[in-house]
Amino acid sequence: MKLGLIGAGYWGKNLVRVFCELGVLDIICDLDENVLKERKKDYPKLRTTKELNDILNDKEIKGVIISSPAAIHYDLVKKVLSSGKDVFVEKPLALDVKQGKELVKIAREKKLILMVGHLLLFHPAVIKLKEIIKSGKLGEVDYIYSNRLNFGKLRKEEDVLWSFAPHDISVIVDIMGMPKKVSSTSKAYLQKDIADIFYGSLEFSKGKAAHIFVSWLNPFKEQKLVIVGSKQMAVFDDQAEDKLVIYSRKVKWQKNKNPEAIKSDGKIIRILEKEPLLEEAKHFLQCVKERKKPITDGSSALNVLKVLDDFRNVSKN
Repeated sequence: MKLGLIGAGYWGKNLVRVFCELGVLDIICDLDENVLKERKKDYPKLRTTKELNDILNDKEIKGVIISSPAAIHYDLVKKVLSSGKDVFVEKPLALDVKQGKELVKIAREKKLILMVGHLLLFHPAVIKLKEIIKSGKLGEVDYIYSNRLNFGKLRKEEDVLWSFAPHDISVIVDIMGMPKKVSSTSKAYLQKDIADIFYGSLEFSKGKAAHIFVSWLNPFKEQKLVIVGSKQMAVFDDQAEDKLVIYSRKVKWQKNKNPEAIKSDGKIIRILEKEPLLEEAKHFLQCVKERKKPITDGSSALNVLKVLDDFRNVSKN
C-alpha cells in the first residue's frame, strides 16, 4: 500500500513520522519548500512535491493523509475523495456542518474510507476509561469536565474553540451522546473575533451535564478530563505520570441531614504504553485494507462538528 500526505509542517511532521514508521508513506505535498527539504532530510526515500495533482493523479496512491489548516479541509477532502482515494484528515472534518455532511455523503456513495483524526479516542487511558465506564464501576456518569490549556501555537485561521475543543468534545460525545442544549462564553484578546479563551457547557438528558474550558493564553499546559459517576470518579491527566486515577464518591449523611464527603486516596489504573498517534495510524491502515468503518469515521466526526457549530451559533447570539 502507498499513501500520500498533504501538509507536512507543524503537526504534519508527526504524521510523516508514524506513517513512515509503518512503511506506507510514499509522497508528501507542501507549499513550503523548506518543509519539504526538512522532511526529505529525515526520510530520504520520500518523494516530495508542491503540486496537489501529483498525488491526486497517481493511481498507485490508495489513500491520503491531510494535515492542512482547518479552513481548507473541506476543499482538500472533497478533491481527494473525488479522485477515488481513501482519506484520513485531521480534526475538524470541516468548519461548516453542511460541508461536513457533503463529505460524508461523497465518501458513502463512492464506498471510500473517511477517517477523522480525533486522537484522544486512541489514547490508552481513554480506551481504559471507557472500559471502566462500560463495566459500571463508576456507576451512572452524571458529569464531565475538561480543561485543555496551554501557551501554545496561536492561529489566525481558526479560534481556540475549533483548534482545541474537538479533542474533548469527541470524548464527551462518545461517552454521553449528543447534548440537548449548549451555552458558552468566549474572549478574544490578541486578534479581533478570534477567541483565545472559551468556556462551554453541555446539557444532556436526565440532568447529565459537561463543561469544557480551552485556552491558548495560559501560563502552563494542562490536559485534564474528569468523570463524575454515581459510585466513583475518574481523572485522566495527560500531563501526569499516572494518567488515570479512580477516586471514591462516598458521602455520609449526618444526623442533622448535612452531607459529608468521605475522602480517600486515589487508585492508580495501569494503562498500556502505546503512542496514540501510532495507534490511530495503524487503525486507518487496517480500515483501508479491510474496508471497515473507522472508529472516528465521518459520521462520528460530524457529531463533533455539530456541537462545535452549536457553540459557534450561541456565541454569536
